[in-house]
Amino acid sequence: MARKRRQAEQAEEQKKTVYRDTFQENVGKQVEQLGKGLEGKGRTILYGLLAVIAIAIVVFIFYSYSRRQNGAAQAALGKAIETSQAMVSASPMAGYTEKTYATDKERSEAAIAAFQDVAGKYGSPFSDRAKYFMAVEKLKLDRAVGLAELQEAAKSSDKDTAALAKFALAQATAADGKLDEAVGMYNELLTQSTVLPSKETVNFALAGIYEKQGKTAEAAEIYFAIGKTGREAKTADGKPLPMSGTAREAVTKLEKIAPDKAKELPPEPSATEPE
Repeated sequence: MARKRRQAEQAEEQKKTVYRDTFQENVGKQVEQLGKGLEGKGRTILYGLLAVIAIAIVVFIFYSYSRRQNGAAQAALGKAIETSQAMVSASPMAGYTEKTYATDKERSEAAIAAFQDVAGKYGSPFSDRAKYFMAVEKLKLDRAVGLAELQEAAKSSDKDTAALAKFALAQATAADGKLDEAVGMYNELLTQSTVLPSKETVNFALAGIYEKQGKTAEAAEIYFAIGKTGREAKTADGKPLPMSGTAREAVTKLEKIAPDKAKELPPEPSATEPE
């Protein structure tokens, strides 16, 4: 029994490692592009941010719930997320062995089917998360249907799933030009004690709205706070942590709209990552 238990634990650790690597390799790059995507992209803003959240939630699922939830449900949901992030290419590179799709529509349809399977087989919170992801994919195919399903996901009893859906709805609201309404939605999210979306992500999006409204001072204060926190972040033993992509983008934004305020930031930490 002891040997079987050790083997099961090792398998679980290997599974975690796979998803950690996916996060490290992909989410950082996408977050670094977040600020650029906020400028003049309309509804594509929403899709870009949802892609970031989709990858980020993998970490949340496989770390926060890994020791308390059903492994089969985790694996199924993780596989469905992988489908939603698969490469779209009519002619994949030679030697590429992962599943690819010829069009975004084909990939979204495959992802919806995979999430629907999870929602039908497993209970909450996995069914709630699967429905959230389905709404994200349906948003790409039929915006009205996707928004309606996000509204339902925002009522989820799983607080983080509900918060993610509300964040997506806030992005859609902003993309529709309803900036004051979006500001209210972001501020409401900032009062909630949820893991996702991170307060950094919500604040960055909020600052972007203030910029569009011409409220440069308000935007600068938020960018400054994000940058300052990022530069001062340390490990438990006092070593500096690498800045997140969002924090770096906030500094870049601050330098552009309020260069004098940017000079008040603490020095950037060493590029050397803590051991």
